[in-house]
Amino acid sequence: MTTTVTPSTTDAPHRTTGTGTAVVELTRRPGRWIDGWNPEDSAFWKAEGRAIARRNLGWSIFAEFLGFIIWQLWSIVVVMLPAAGFQLTSSEAFWLISLPSLVGATLRFPYTFMVAVFGGRNWTIVSAGLLLIPAVLLGIVVSNPETPFGVLLLVAALGGVGGGNFASSMANITYFFPQKEKGWALGLNAAGGNLGTSVAQFAVPIAVTVGAAATLNIALAGWMWIPLILVAMWGAWRYMDNLSSAKADFAGSAAALREPHLWLMALLYIGTFGSFIGFASVFPKLIADQFPDFSTFQIGQAAISLAFLGALIGSLARPYGGRLADRFGGARVTVGAFAVMALGALGLIWTLPLQSFWVFLACFLVLFAATGMGNGSTYRMIPSIFAARGIAKGVVPGTPEALGVQRKAAAALGLISAIGAYGGFLIPQVLNASQLATGGYTAAFIGFVAGYVALLVMTVLVYVIPRASLAKQRI
Repeated sequence: MTTTVTPSTTDAPHRTTGTGTAVVELTRRPGRWIDGWNPEDSAFWKAEGRAIARRNLGWSIFAEFLGFIIWQLWSIVVVMLPAAGFQLTSSEAFWLISLPSLVGATLRFPYTFMVAVFGGRNWTIVSAGLLLIPAVLLGIVVSNPETPFGVLLLVAALGGVGGGNFASSMANITYFFPQKEKGWALGLNAAGGNLGTSVAQFAVPIAVTVGAAATLNIALAGWMWIPLILVAMWGAWRYMDNLSSAKADFAGSAAALREPHLWLMALLYIGTFGSFIGFASVFPKLIADQFPDFSTFQIGQAAISLAFLGALIGSLARPYGGRLADRFGGARVTVGAFAVMALGALGLIWTLPLQSFWVFLACFLVLFAATGMGNGSTYRMIPSIFAARGIAKGVVPGTPEALGVQRKAAAALGLISAIGAYGGFLIPQVLNASQLATGGYTAAFIGFVAGYVALLVMTVLVYVIPRASLAKQRI
């Protein structure tokens, strides 16, 4: 298969025809390496590129999905530990919930570069294999109620490797798709990963109570995922590809870190994704704290928690946030998301005294849906912002400088996802501090409302209103 591209868009060998058109051959090398990848060429994309990209996207989603499961396993395991004989304080439970997010967010920084260093296929195999470690150890340590809290904390921290998978997966997929389809592709990839939180919170309570009488088979919370992890490793080895065009650009990443818009977008992503993963991780505990006598959540009696609905709604909403951003602009969709998030948090403040579970659940589902939409829209804004910055600086499409902008944007996707993921640590710890200081969570939600309003205003002022520094482009 050959496709016509400009010489600067690929590192593959090319020849020049009599008319001066550069023709690049799409070639494959051992180890499933592909040279000459150019999704912006419509003829190549329709003939062959789309099918290859979708195949890689499918297995990337599956591996990232399992990463999120391992990353967020402790969010549901923690509320089961008392029924399994563990004695934990509320503050210790919050630490077990939040520490995986802290580690996962930190690992996203090096994971951002792993695709460029090792190849997307190769790194997917390795990163999926690393999930076996926290899964096996969780199955071991929760089998003994005498396990020291420090050991539990260490194993929970190791679950953070699942959080790092997101950065490498997203950086990889952004190379496969053309600019006009990145929003939907990245949204699907992220949503598939986010669903792991929901599936873990839904499936684990069922699995650990199957065949249980007086005690829980809580070790299954770790063991049950091992076969699926092995399938993900095999699928990546058999069906995914490495792109030679995905190159490490450490200088570009350093330049991206000096870009003010990277830090502004990181704040927005803390507000959207950080809220999603933070609330998803603490939702089971918040339900248990607010409604301790509600029989639906008596885990020891093999009841199924409804906490999974929050992560499910947020995950399903994410790709639609990306799709709406493709159509209307990410900034406008993000403004709407923050407005609804503020309203959802206000609803919780107003209705907590009612002690109505169904009102509590409804307010949280609105909040989760808005965070999901905001996840998709803010992530879609990132390549648009870097492209606009390139236009403002006079970068001509198809030149080496334009390729540098694309690589900087790819690095920024991973870096921003890393910074934003710290919200998964901050949200539980703010709630923990609120409970320790006031005995409840109202103070924390007042702070969240103020934060969402501030981020909404910032989005309007910087990205909705046309700016010369962004070439007056619609972001």
